[in-house]
Amino acid sequence: QVQLAESGGGLVQAGGSLRLSCAASGRTSSGSAMGWFLQVPGKEREFVAAISWSGRTTYYADSVKGRFTISRDNAKTTVYLQMNSRKPEDTAVYYCAARWSSVVSKETSEYDYWGQGTPVTVSS
Repeated sequence: QVQLAESGGGLVQAGGSLRLSCAASGRTSSGSAMGWFLQVPGKEREFVAAISWSGRTTYYADSVKGRFTISRDNAKTTVYLQMNSRKPEDTAVYYCAARWSSVVSKETSEYDYWGQGTPVTVSS
């Protein structure tokens, strides 16, 4: 079993920056790709960014390209999401996810473990 714990959410003004962290614990895999997703009330969970185990491959949703950066520190089993130039439409609960594969994926169904989520509010 893998436990994921997100942190770093909160309130930020439009144009500001925020960094989310996701710490993995438990039976962590040395080959897990990881991702960030967001969800707003009444809508399905959406892909934001993903990173391979090595960190050499990253995917981003079109809406965040150039503004968000995903990275990981495998020594600390932590994944980060640096969010710059925040927009009010970025307001959502952000979830960290891990999968038992080193291959990056944008699909929620392909992730095996999820964190509880951290809320992010961007004020205009």
